[in-house]
Amino acid sequence: MTWRHLNLFQHQAWLNARVPRLRCGKCGLSKVTLPWARAGSGFTLLFEARLMAMVAAMPVNALARQVGEHDSKPWRVLRHYVEQARAKTDASDVTRVGIDETAARRGHDCITLLVDIDQARVMFAIDISPAFIKGTAESLAKAAVSFDKFHAVKIINAAVDQVRRAEQKRQSLLRGTRYLWLRNLATLCDRQRARLESLPTRHLNTARAYQIRLALQELYDQPSAAAGASYLKKWYYWATHSRLEPVIEAARSVKRHWHAILRWFDSKIANGLIERINSLVQAAKAKARGYRSSRNLKAMVYLLAGKLDLNLPA
Repeated sequence: MTWRHLNLFQHQAWLNARVPRLRCGKCGLSKVTLPWARAGSGFTLLFEARLMAMVAAMPVNALARQVGEHDSKPWRVLRHYVEQARAKTDASDVTRVGIDETAARRGHDCITLLVDIDQARVMFAIDISPAFIKGTAESLAKAAVSFDKFHAVKIINAAVDQVRRAEQKRQSLLRGTRYLWLRNLATLCDRQRARLESLPTRHLNTARAYQIRLALQELYDQPSAAAGASYLKKWYYWATHSRLEPVIEAARSVKRHWHAILRWFDSKIANGLIERINSLVQAAKAKARGYRSSRNLKAMVYLLAGKLDLNLPA
């Protein structure tokens, strides 16, 4: 048999050996376990360790070109060590998880990330499906669900943009103003702030929807859960009587998640950790350029954000 080994300077090195076989009365003939390679790999353990060190730092297709192998082989090595490490991961002490989704490819289906909030690690990267949603509800039936600020405000942000898109058909001055309404005033530059202040906001439906959005954000400035519940009731009444259909629908969505939104006052879960994890996922997608399945992408996500003990050969 032949195994690819670490290069000797610029030259490829190969290990050739005859492998003894064992006869077993139960399982028949089998090859002995080798100290320098795992079964079916085609690489020595040291070469695989080198591949794993490189795959964390560069795109897989670039790595494959550099070592002179088809890119399917580094992917197989990556999946082996990631799946082996995940099989040994202990999650028995996890009590708080964050759930978010990210696009597997632009315009394609998403994968959902379950993040251990306390250890800041990805526990599961899952393909969204009705079976997954049903299984989550059944397996985490006693979980206390908490919406973070970002996702609560995102509901009304989408409504504001719907109002703007409908209104700009008859109000051309709204064209090119999308981000003026979706960002907070403090984050606008002087030019953007001046343009917003120049609009006749008193007569615009978009401006009314914008004020409702800003009011929802003030929910998180309330001193307690009781004060927050009282504030949210008043906000809900205002939003549902706005005569703006997208805002009314967004308010009803808030109502459906009422307890999860108010539970923020107890959990104080923020999306900062999830955003940091998502930045690692974006790096994973960059390194996984040319991946042929979500399995490869998920393996890269686990490598970069799973905090796995890979136990690589040295």
